[in-house]
Amino acid sequence: MTHAITVTINGKPYAHQVEPRLLLIHYLRDVVGLTGPHIGCETSICGACTVMVDGKAVKACTMFAVQADGRQILTIEGLATDGRYDPVQEAFWNEHALQCGFCTPGMILAAKQLLERNPNPTEEEIRHGLEGNLCRCTGYQHIVNAVRAAAARMGG
Repeated sequence: MTHAITVTINGKPYAHQVEPRLLLIHYLRDVVGLTGPHIGCETSICGACTVMVDGKAVKACTMFAVQADGRQILTIEGLATDGRYDPVQEAFWNEHALQCGFCTPGMILAAKQLLERNPNPTEEEIRHGLEGNLCRCTGYQHIVNAVRAAAARMGG
């Protein structure tokens, strides 16, 4: 048995028949073909699959595709506009806040939500805001620096 869903992903409408057990992360990657959100742990620990659903950062391994029916989804692929990086993406680049890049899409979207909620966070607030996303490479300081730089650039 499948269910019809209609979602808007990165501003583009999609309609598919999906099994009720299909996770949103597998829908995005395997059905829609968006490979920016990564599959890490599939248990909501690492945050590599983080996307925005109706403006809220969500771990796509914790949500079924049918739960996304009628919703707006933003993945890392939809963050840049008119060929220009989002300020958070640019700050990650400028501050060398990535190494292997596996956690980066989820980390950027988590940081984006953090800055929308708190435009001028302290270092402690940044670390707390990102604690649901794991990085195995950077040691986090460059990521914290990038979020701070993005906040400054965005006027926080």
